[in-house]
Amino acid sequence: MDKLLIQGGTPLAGEVAISGAKNAALPILCASLLSAEPLQLANVPHLNDIATMLRLLAQMGVEVTLDGSEGLALDSRVLSNPQAPYDMVKTMRASILVLGPLLARCGEAKVSLPGGCAIGARPVDQHIKGLQAMGAEIRVENGYVIARGKLRGARIVTDMVTVTGTENLMMAATLADGETVIENAAREPEVVDLANCLSAMGAQISGAGSGVIRIRGVEKLHGATHSIMPDRIETGTYLCAAAATGGNVRLTRTSSAFLDVVIDKLLDAGCEIDIERDAIGIKAPARLKAVSLRTAPYPAFPTDMQAQFMAINAVADGAAVIRETIFENRFMHAVELIRLGADIRIDANNAIVTGVPRLNGATVMATDLRASASLVIAGLAAQGETLIERIYHLDRGYERIEEKLSRLGASVRRVH
Repeated sequence: MDKLLIQGGTPLAGEVAISGAKNAALPILCASLLSAEPLQLANVPHLNDIATMLRLLAQMGVEVTLDGSEGLALDSRVLSNPQAPYDMVKTMRASILVLGPLLARCGEAKVSLPGGCAIGARPVDQHIKGLQAMGAEIRVENGYVIARGKLRGARIVTDMVTVTGTENLMMAATLADGETVIENAAREPEVVDLANCLSAMGAQISGAGSGVIRIRGVEKLHGATHSIMPDRIETGTYLCAAAATGGNVRLTRTSSAFLDVVIDKLLDAGCEIDIERDAIGIKAPARLKAVSLRTAPYPAFPTDMQAQFMAINAVADGAAVIRETIFENRFMHAVELIRLGADIRIDANNAIVTGVPRLNGATVMATDLRASASLVIAGLAAQGETLIERIYHLDRGYERIEEKLSRLGASVRRVH
């Protein structure tokens, strides 16, 4: 199993390009199931989750053709096997996103309940409830969601804001009879990116990015070309890495448009931020100021950036309170940061972080994707050598992370 060895204490400096967004690419890959014509995608990141999804689609009958380093074409003319087996989806919760498109296109689907990071409950009941409202017959049997039926438009009010739930129901509704209205919809930029791709395929969607999305079903969708949006969480992670190390970094092929609250917190921490049309620069002070935050659905502070800010608060001046409101088990990285010398106290869903003069290298273990990122940031800021175990989590969401960090002057290498 691969590990990451970091020799910390060096400020990051230089320029690096941001990859396409994993959380936008995964549902858009699933959208290819809705049309018998090819979907051509650009800016697709090379990640383990993407590879898993492509293998899943291929076993359903989708033809996958690579087009250069960041492009691919998906041809779903023949869907011979509308199933998602457990052994292919056990490591990835996004696999549930094939449920809506398969049901809409084939009238049936058998999808294993998904796995993924162990950061709390991520129930699929909102997906099931919404599809049932659209006329689907669904039962859960032996760990599988088994669905069939012809979908019709419906008014769906989700009990909670759910990104994958919104995406699944939006995709299913594109081929349903009549109009579907999704209320309490997720407003994340990745939902908007999916809606833009579906619209390019001929779907009739309005309201994406707001709390109410309307979809008028059409008889069929056609092929299209779409470029995946930049990864806002990867962007935020590299900004935090630069901040924690006292660095001066410019990130290209990205946008500040979806990062307002993250950038505001970095400004509060004392960083200088330079925003360009498709790039962001950051210059960190000699010593950061601690910043408190509370996670909440977009456009509030993203839960996927909570761990990274815990790492920068660990080396900041003062104390901060981090409150996690999305997932009930997302402070597992705190214990590992403490191994590096961080001063962190957990009280229910609050983490009280008091900055220390410096962290010291140690062996730590990644527990989930974003926890992995926080340990990398802490390791870069720490004095001495840090060894991060179980970095397969990192490979699910960060493309060529050791290569990109090395470009910024970090001493990082993969240990097999």
